[in-house]
Amino acid sequence: MSLLAHANQRPEGAGEEPPDTGAARPSAEDRHRLTAPQGLAALSLDAMASVAYGPESIVLVLAAAGAYGLGFTLPVTFAIAALLAVLVASYRQVIAAFPDGGGSYAVAKRHLGRRTALVTAASLVLDYVLNVAVSVTAGVAALTSAFPSLYADRLWICLGVLALVTGVNLRGIVESAKWFMVPTAVFVGSVLTMIVAGLLRDAPASTEAAAGHASALAGNATAVGALLLLKAFAAGCSALTGVEAVANAVPAFRAPAQRRAQRTEVALGALLGVMLIGLAVLIGRFHLQPVEGVTVLAQLADASLGHNGAFYVVQFATVVLLALAANTSFGGLPVLMALLARDNYLPHVFGLKADRQVHRHGVLALAAVSALLLVFSGGDVNTLVPLFAIGVFVGFTICQVGMVRHWRLERSAGWRGKALLNGSGALLTGVSAVVVTATKFEEGAWLIALALPLMVLVFEAVHRSYGRIGERLGLGRVPEAPRRCHSVVVVPVSSLSRLTSKALTAAVSLGDEVIAVTAVQPDAEGARAAETLRRDWELWNPGVDLVELPAPTRALGRPIVAYVHELTDRHPDNRVTVLIPEVEPAHVWQRLLQNQRGAVVAHAVRRDTDAVICRLRFRIGAEPARKTDTRR
Repeated sequence: MSLLAHANQRPEGAGEEPPDTGAARPSAEDRHRLTAPQGLAALSLDAMASVAYGPESIVLVLAAAGAYGLGFTLPVTFAIAALLAVLVASYRQVIAAFPDGGGSYAVAKRHLGRRTALVTAASLVLDYVLNVAVSVTAGVAALTSAFPSLYADRLWICLGVLALVTGVNLRGIVESAKWFMVPTAVFVGSVLTMIVAGLLRDAPASTEAAAGHASALAGNATAVGALLLLKAFAAGCSALTGVEAVANAVPAFRAPAQRRAQRTEVALGALLGVMLIGLAVLIGRFHLQPVEGVTVLAQLADASLGHNGAFYVVQFATVVLLALAANTSFGGLPVLMALLARDNYLPHVFGLKADRQVHRHGVLALAAVSALLLVFSGGDVNTLVPLFAIGVFVGFTICQVGMVRHWRLERSAGWRGKALLNGSGALLTGVSAVVVTATKFEEGAWLIALALPLMVLVFEAVHRSYGRIGERLGLGRVPEAPRRCHSVVVVPVSSLSRLTSKALTAAVSLGDEVIAVTAVQPDAEGARAAETLRRDWELWNPGVDLVELPAPTRALGRPIVAYVHELTDRHPDNRVTVLIPEVEPAHVWQRLLQNQRGAVVAHAVRRDTDAVICRLRFRIGAEPARKTDTRR
């Protein structure tokens, strides 16, 4: 643990960033951070890709009320777009108030207490992990729909796509943004082109995509109940997943990070809102009906662009973006995990950064858990979808409530209007969370309801462990002054060699007293080896005592551990160091030739004593070979 881990953290919301002049060259560190366009590509893929299944979710629910029910597609979409505007405005304020990132977690931590913040963090972690699995499986499902021969290998394709996205993100979030900017631009451009082309048509250009497929429309109906509208609204809100990712990853942006993140959030909301409303208008304009085996987006592309090359461009762009939408999680979750690690709720290793500003351990942990989900589901998207989007609504609701409290405490100009906006958003997202959980509970949502409190318990267990460690280390208190104590260095040996000589030389340099020890095996061969070593030691006479330790069970570590305990009990103030000499071979494969005796001894001493362990490496091949003297 670092005693200064919290001292160097900037208080949330403190300080102003320098103006964005646009002329200064980015520093070496800033080159590994995001610009606004790169942030849009790296952090918006989840939200952008949701237009492929958000409108379809609305249509499928309303189809239960027949053609009359489909007439409510546009009003429901407008309601979702209004909620999107509320969320974008809210998260824009979150970015300004919490520039260190964390989004909903940071808001809840400051204004709603520790336990609520942990619930928010758990919901975000679950949503990010599920987003990876759902995005990859959905993208591969679209691919196997076009190429049915690949269906049997869909799990391996899913794992391959996951490995690709993970590898790109290990090279840095800027690198992932560069890779994914083109697919994002192609997808957004093709959808917007499709919307414009559809608005210019009076009738569908083609219906070939839906031809021959059974309609999913229910029989004639003349009424739509409030519950059905709520279900449609909640289902369509799956298109809002990913809106919070920008606020979670503010530190990943290039300075001035707040402004760039806010621009990215607004651009994301504007593009997503335009696409959702545009697609809803086209659904009503072409009187589209859901059919089995063909997506709503595919039918709209067919009706707007015709069954030609442009149709397949839309389909291919959708496949690619769905598969790569997992990148949003790789941009947001590692930053959130770093914040949790900073607050002692996750292992501190998740707070470490590698080169290129990569939270490598967070990326690898996300990839590993997502891979397990993919294996568990067999690459089947229908197994994972019922679990998706519940966590994000919990996070949305808590964030909105926290921002209401933020405005009430701050009471800045116009705070009542802002609080009303956030309060309305909290009500809408809260209703959506309840409806989604209730309607999908038996389909697997109960797993999320169980996982959330379990994750909170894990966070608190980690926090308690760090608390106990901090108490034992005396963190936050002035420690006692250092003092010198008698140092005893114990050197395990088994034979005489240059390695033994170097080990004793190092030990004499380190300690006040050096003792060489050897374990004697309880058989004739062991007795002969001990006798040979004793005779050679007396002839060599290095000035260091050799102590023979009986090893009745043939264990290497136990005799040395018992001897260390004996030294400690005899002189409690002594500092005992066990120096273990080891050979470092010239080639990696040669490590297979070693007996691993040093590792066994080190493990035993570390586990059972408080002795300092020093492993001395003798590098083979580090010195030039000696020339043979052929002179007589």
